[in-house]
Amino acid sequence: MRTTNIIKVGAAILALGISATALMGSAIAQDPPTEITMLTMGDKPTNGRLEAMLEKLNERLIQQANVKLKMFYIEWADWQTQYNVQLLSGDDNVDLIATATDWLYAWENAEKGAFLPLTEDMLKAHAPKTWAQVDAAGHWDLTKLSDGKIYFMPEDNYSQYTNHGFFYRGDWAKEAGFENGEITKFEDFTKYFEWVKANKPDAYPWDVAGSNEAALTGYIQGHTDLQPLQGVNAGNFAPFHTSSSDPYKVTSWYMEGDALLAAAELAKKWNQIGVWREDALNYDGDTREELYAGQSGVEQHHTQTYVNDIVHNMNEKQPGSDPKFFYWGQENGNFYKDIFTHGAMAVSAKSKNPEKALEAYDLIRNDMEDYRLFNYGIEGVDYLVTADGKLGFPEGYNSSTDSLGTDYWWGRMNEFELPKTTDAPIKADFIAKLDKVAKDYPYSTLVINKSGIDSTLAAMSAVLSEYIPQLEYGKFDDPAAAIAEMRQKLKDVGYEDARSAIQADMDAWAKERGLK
Repeated sequence: MRTTNIIKVGAAILALGISATALMGSAIAQDPPTEITMLTMGDKPTNGRLEAMLEKLNERLIQQANVKLKMFYIEWADWQTQYNVQLLSGDDNVDLIATATDWLYAWENAEKGAFLPLTEDMLKAHAPKTWAQVDAAGHWDLTKLSDGKIYFMPEDNYSQYTNHGFFYRGDWAKEAGFENGEITKFEDFTKYFEWVKANKPDAYPWDVAGSNEAALTGYIQGHTDLQPLQGVNAGNFAPFHTSSSDPYKVTSWYMEGDALLAAAELAKKWNQIGVWREDALNYDGDTREELYAGQSGVEQHHTQTYVNDIVHNMNEKQPGSDPKFFYWGQENGNFYKDIFTHGAMAVSAKSKNPEKALEAYDLIRNDMEDYRLFNYGIEGVDYLVTADGKLGFPEGYNSSTDSLGTDYWWGRMNEFELPKTTDAPIKADFIAKLDKVAKDYPYSTLVINKSGIDSTLAAMSAVLSEYIPQLEYGKFDDPAAAIAEMRQKLKDVGYEDARSAIQADMDAWAKERGLK
């Protein structure tokens, strides 16, 4: 009798069209969803749009994998320090960690145990679409330390340029005497800055905030063939370099040659002109918004920001400003295409639910509806899709106050991206021009063993932190003497030992590949 009843129930279920999989899904969904926290970079939005999007997204994620997503932000104020402190704190409050090998310390944190090693079986079971796409592209080797283990998932299916430079106003440059409002040499910004200083009393020629070295690297990149060696940082600095003319010799523009001095002398001149605030090193204002308000002559960031945001916003907020972009290395073609690990996602070694973290990531990266919810927000509220398939925005939308702010730069996919109505009309042509001259970064699989030089790198960071910001802002009366003093201190804390160790890794890597 019991068997007969079971058969009857089974028949009734089939008649209703309810599958065993659906029944199992319903049973699973009765359990509380697993909460997964994603660490990302940026200032946490306060306009309520993030929370509204997450409510919608989590409805889907609970149905799909019984997971619920939360966001954790490392804000831009002192972000380098805060990021590394969070990762090495031992806290288990995050599961997914945004990272990158060229600017966000991926190799260092993997070596220090912040990231969970990911096995092929684990990825195939819990992030199958990510596994398959990266595997088909042959890019998993870009995510492995010398132990052969995978430590993160690369953003390797998204086209972008993040080469840095100055956004500036073509209308002001034209008035300053530049033909067509175009500046083609780094040092020619002196003339532009002088004009802004003399003719725009409400604006800083370059309103810049906090510690950086753009005034130095922008000059050096365009006047040498040197490039930073990625993945070996001394605090916030990339102190080792290679050159196109001698690609397997490790050197440092902080230590060798005259380019740093020439850049520092130019920065001193800019300081004397009054290009930036006197207290720029301690200033923490939003200089992007000051550019949009007509209160700054330049802003520094990269190509993607220029073609995706700057052109549209300047045309809207400063009509007739003719926004232009001068990128570092423009004079001599010394700039590089993005590497495939400029953005990546790792799983925290402290995550209590690494499998569920992978499932959440796999859905956000590979499910089109989840992807667009997470990246763009709620259709009809945060964005619109136009009749010709472009991403637009509702009437009255203001990017400064209404943006979603998920800052997802860790797994974007070309096939899910929508062209934006706000993209610069010149975007395709501008990118095509870069494609013709940009170089490929040659060391993507080079992993430096820093275990024996970590203390030296920390000591070098302290020295560089003492001198580079002051050189950047032109604060030394005698830049040559300051650089000589800095170089001696770097030697004293072990620069040459660190350089030799990195050179040994470079030699072994190059020999293994038959490059030398």
